[in-house]
Amino acid sequence: MTRIKRGYIARRRRTKIRLFASSFRGAHSRLTRTITQQRIRALVSAHRDRGRKKRDFRRLWITRINAGIRGKGVSHRYNIFIKNLYEKQLLLNRKILAQIAISNRSCLYTISNEIIK
Repeated sequence: MTRIKRGYIARRRRTKIRLFASSFRGAHSRLTRTITQQRIRALVSAHRDRGRKKRDFRRLWITRINAGIRGKGVSHRYNIFIKNLYEKQLLLNRKILAQIAISNRSCLYTISNEIIK
């Protein structure tokens, strides 16, 4: 029987995996089995944290809006403010409201006064 040497396909596959893990430290960037495990773990973390990032930003925006509203001049709570926004059909999303609360407080006060009227 003739001898069959392994071709370049397996080596090419391992090289591709190694390129993904080139920034890892120690055995996590050198050993193929460890690289595969770390790659799976990294991709799972990336997938999970994409959802978490959206959640964290929404929490940050809500906190900023609430802090801006409870400042001087406006005596609303966040949930009442958002409810009144929707009732008056002033459809501003939380990201924009948070930017307004930081950069231009007086604009936020005028929005809240529009809601109260």
